[in-house]
Amino acid sequence: MRSDLSVIHDWVPQGSRVLDLGCGDGTLLHALAQDKGVSGYGLEIDPDGITSCIAKGVNVIEQNLDDGLANFDDNSCDLVIMTQALQALRRPDLMLDEMLRVARECIITFPNFAYWRHRVHLGLRGYMPVSKTLPHAWYDTPNIHLSTFNDFEALCRDKELAIIDRAVGIKDHEGRLMSRLWPNLFGEIAIFRVSRRNAASGQ
Repeated sequence: MRSDLSVIHDWVPQGSRVLDLGCGDGTLLHALAQDKGVSGYGLEIDPDGITSCIAKGVNVIEQNLDDGLANFDDNSCDLVIMTQALQALRRPDLMLDEMLRVARECIITFPNFAYWRHRVHLGLRGYMPVSKTLPHAWYDTPNIHLSTFNDFEALCRDKELAIIDRAVGIKDHEGRLMSRLWPNLFGEIAIFRVSRRNAASGQ
C-alpha cells in the first residue's frame, strides 16, 4: 500500500462504518474489511477503478465528488476518507463540510505543493513541478487547488475544526524526523485526521 494508505489503515478503528471518497481500485477498503472488519462504501468515477473494486468485493457507487454527498444522511458513517482527491475538487472547503456532516471524523490526504523538491524545481527551473505526487503537466492536470500543510491547517482553523492527528508521507514511506518537525517543507504527502470540534471534545 502507498504510505498514506498505510497510515490510514492504522488510524481506522475496528468495525467502523467507512465511506471512501475517490476510492480508486478499492485497495484500502478491501484491506480494512479483511483486517479490521470495516464495512462501508467507496465512491469512484473511473470505470477501471470501479471494475477493480467489484473484483475485490468492495461496495462501490459511481459518483462524481463535485456533486456532493446529498445521498448520504447526517452521521450515517463513523469515518469518511478521501485520499489524494481534495486538490481535484471544485470546492474542497465545501466537501470538507460534507464529510463532517456524514461522519464525526474524516481523514484526508493530498500532495503538499510546498515540498522542498517542488520549491527547488519551480525556483531553479522556472517550470511547474512534475513528480510522482504531481505527475501531470500544467495543461492536463486534474489538480485545480494545489495546497500545503499550512493552507489546510489554516482552513481547519477558519472552520473551527479539530486536527486530531497529522502524519507525513515521503515517497512510499511514512516521514521521519525532519518531515515530522517541518512537514510543510519536507513532507511530500499531507495526511490529516480531522473532526468537528464538539466531536473532538466528546460533546
